[in-house]
Amino acid sequence: GIYIGKVVTGDLGYSFYYSSPVLELLLQRLPATILLVLTALVVAVLAGTVAGTISARRPDGIGSHLVTIFSLVGFSAPVFWIGMMLLILFASIWPVFPVAGMQSMRKPDGFAWYLDILHHLVLPATTLGLIYVAYYSRLARTSMIEALGQDYIRTARAKGVSEGRVVWKHALRNALIPIVTMVGLQFGQLFAGAVLVETVFNWPGLGRLAYDSILRRDYPTLLGILLFSSMLVLIANALTDLAYRRIDPRMRKART
Repeated sequence: GIYIGKVVTGDLGYSFYYSSPVLELLLQRLPATILLVLTALVVAVLAGTVAGTISARRPDGIGSHLVTIFSLVGFSAPVFWIGMMLLILFASIWPVFPVAGMQSMRKPDGFAWYLDILHHLVLPATTLGLIYVAYYSRLARTSMIEALGQDYIRTARAKGVSEGRVVWKHALRNALIPIVTMVGLQFGQLFAGAVLVETVFNWPGLGRLAYDSILRRDYPTLLGILLFSSMLVLIANALTDLAYRRIDPRMRKART
């Protein structure tokens, strides 16, 4: 009871390695992880949905086969291996992106500060998002093929509705429902992947803090990270339910 009361009041213990309250450490690292995870998630959903939708219009075309091959490669490649390959490519062969950290040593001022963070964000977000791009493209392709075969799509085409409107408005809206479901379910997996990505790129977030805490047996910090991650997953699931009501009009009608 005493420990639960402390947690409710925000007392998550004291990190003996960092010599700082655990809650203070988590709040310092949380923005970096949220920035990385949300960027990777948005890029994965948008890129995967667009690729899957385009390939679904011609299931037997070259684009559809390329999406299938990319999905298999994305599922098979470990996230840390993708990160290391990107490091070799963009740090040694073609050095255009920074390879570690979140900011440059000489911190710029003003708008250049945001550009510097975005520059450092490209490789970690790409590494974390590539696997999920492959997954969402495959899922979007399957959902779109099923949606395009429904009766209401044939009715819309018979009425003379343009093909672009049929695909991107009528069919895509229904195909988004399983994609939104997977976004909510896989939000926790994104945090698990962030541990490896933040370790490879030395990104100063909760994942890197969790890795260091495991090595140093800093159990209060590690337990605090697990608690924070669980809370974020619960929030993501609640937002997923709200997105259902926005996408599927049947749920709004059922509520009324």
